[in-house]
Amino acid sequence: MKHAKKASNPVYREEYLKGYEAGLDPYNSCEGKVLSAAYTDGFEFGRSEYEGLNGFLCLGIPKRIVTKSTLEDFLLAGMLGLSVDADGFTPFQLDVIEVWYRNGIDQYNPEQSEYLRAVLEAVDVELSY
Repeated sequence: MKHAKKASNPVYREEYLKGYEAGLDPYNSCEGKVLSAAYTDGFEFGRSEYEGLNGFLCLGIPKRIVTKSTLEDFLLAGMLGLSVDADGFTPFQLDVIEVWYRNGIDQYNPEQSEYLRAVLEAVDVELSY
């Protein structure tokens, strides 16, 4: 109940979102800085989300960063039966990506894929196979 009151406070929410966004940035650190509790809470949640997708920061920053948007792209590629470029991702990231891609494959509908190809070709978007 206490957390719900904090989240409804616009000042807390704004600081929390700033911290969350900073936590998603692997190059950002809030160590040694005096920050509000809301910012720190948001930072910690953002950092845990980043590490859940990309691996622990102490193991290094990967060449390519996985985000929710990246995962949605892999899900869509699986749904449409498209091949994907997995170069530059770490083994940890590939494990995360594989789950999303497989979920897309489970929803694959060849008719949708052919329909999409027809629509894209009609507007002169060239597909490589």
